[in-house]
Amino acid sequence: MAAEAEAAREARAKVIAAEGEMNASRALKEASLIIAESPSALQLRYLQTLNSIAAEKNSTIIFPLPIDMMQSFARKNT
Repeated sequence: MAAEAEAAREARAKVIAAEGEMNASRALKEASLIIAESPSALQLRYLQTLNSIAAEKNSTIIFPLPIDMMQSFARKNT
């Protein structure tokens, strides 16, 4: 009887975990659709992520620049 109850609890836990994954995937899809509508939203999210990383750990962050931005600097110098 105890083994049966434990198996039932484990089964319920798996169902709950699967539902949580499904909800998380739906939320990510909605967020991606919103971000896809506005390129600046993606940049803001990127900066928020960098800010949270910097707040958590005292480390050096390498901030990559887009290639097209680098090309514009190269043209000005030549």
